Amino acid sequence: MLQTAMVPTLEAINEQIFTDAQLLTLIGHGDDWALSEIHARYAGLVFSIALKTMNDPASAEEIVQQVFTQVWRHAQQYRVERGKFSAWLGTITRHQCIDEFRRRRGHPKLDLDYWESLDQFAENDDSARDIFEQVWIHGALQQIPTKERIVIELAFWGGMTHQEIALHCHSPLGTVKTRLRLGKQRLKLLLQESE
Repeated sequence: MLQTAMVPTLEAINEQIFTDAQLLTLIGHGDDWALSEIHARYAGLVFSIALKTMNDPASAEEIVQQVFTQVWRHAQQYRVERGKFSAWLGTITRHQCIDEFRRRRGHPKLDLDYWESLDQFAENDDSARDIFEQVWIHGALQQIPTKERIVIELAFWGGMTHQEIALHCHSPLGTVKTRLRLGKQRLKLLLQESE
């Protein structure tokens, strides 16, 4: 009996949720849609890190393009056993920012202290991981509706009660609770997708 390789249809691909490692394997085989999926998951994070480092939105956008070009070129070099994809991506982002810094020869806005703390992330330092995760969460927060994001930020980082948020936002208490619930659900899904 002749065996043939199963080629997934576009519908099957759209229904399936791939891990980062699976997407990188597909990118290594030249699948453009897999790169688009990785970009959708992590472009916000890379942009946030680059913006924090370079303090310039145009430079941060350029860094995002350079980082995902490197992911495309070097996807086959990623190894799951060496750590999370987000750590590998953070290293690529760091190198791209440093390269840009060198091209500019002493651009005063580069935040080297920030990168020193992210370097520790690659060494599995808990405090650096916390910094990276804060940037990761901040990037995901930017993708949810503004009204939901504001309520989440006031509750979790502002330490406000639901009633205080309602007064602050001039919104009914029920609306605040709904926005908080919906925002947390969206944030959870975004963070699960980018793991």
